[in-house]
Amino acid sequence: MKILMVFDFDHTVVDDNSDIWVIRCLPGQTLPDSVKRSYRRDHWTEYMGRVMAYIGEQGVVPDTIRSVMETIPFTPGMVDLLTFISQNKSSVDCIIISDSNTLFIDWILKGAGLQAAVDQVFSNPAGINESGYMEVKHYHSHDCERCPVNMCKKKILETYLSQKPGYGRVFYVGDGRNDLCPTSCLRSHDAVMPRKGFTLEKLLAAQKDQEGSSSVGAEVIGWSSGTEILQELKGSLQSQ
Repeated sequence: MKILMVFDFDHTVVDDNSDIWVIRCLPGQTLPDSVKRSYRRDHWTEYMGRVMAYIGEQGVVPDTIRSVMETIPFTPGMVDLLTFISQNKSSVDCIIISDSNTLFIDWILKGAGLQAAVDQVFSNPAGINESGYMEVKHYHSHDCERCPVNMCKKKILETYLSQKPGYGRVFYVGDGRNDLCPTSCLRSHDAVMPRKGFTLEKLLAAQKDQEGSSSVGAEVIGWSSGTEILQELKGSLQSQ
C-alpha cells in the first residue's frame, strides 16, 4: 500500500515565508506603512492581493518576481527528501497543502527541479492579470471556525482522502497554527510531524496538557530537518 506525504510549504518545505520573501523584489525591499497597516487578522490572502498590486504598480514584472522567489532557501534536508520521493513514486504520493499561492510554489519547485516529487498542490490560486500584475484569490470557502477564511486544511485533506482512499500510512508535515486542524482526521497508524520549536508543536503539546491526552489520534513525531523525515519515511517503507 502506498504512503502519502502531506506537506505544508512555508517554514516546512522552504525555510522562510514565501509571502514575506517576495518583498525582496521591491527596489527598497520594504512596503509602505499604508499597505502594512491594511492587514486584518485571518484575512492574509486579501492583504497579499494588495501587496502584489503594490509590487506591480512599482513596475516589478512577473519574471523578476519569479527570479527572486527561486532564491528562497529550502529547509535543511528537504531537497534530499523530495528527491527521494520523486525517485519512489510507485510507493509514495506527495501533496502540498499551503496558504501561500500556486504561482510561488510552482516557481520555487520548478526552479529547484523538484516538481516531479509533488503530485498535487492545494493552495490559493494565483495568476497574472491583463495589467501584468500578479493576483491571488481564496482557495475556497468553509465553515470551520478554527481556520482562516480562505482555507481549512482539514477540509482539503478529508476531500483528498475520500477520493483516494487506501493509503497504508499518511504523514502530515507542518509547522503552523493552520496545520493543527487537519491532524484531527489522521488515523492511529498515521503520523503528524510538527517542526520542533514552531507553533504546531506548541499547540499539540498545549492541547495534550489541557485534555489530559491528545485529541490527535496519530503518532506525533517532531523534526528539525528533512533528513529526520526521510528516515521515518524509509523506515515506514521498509516495514510494509
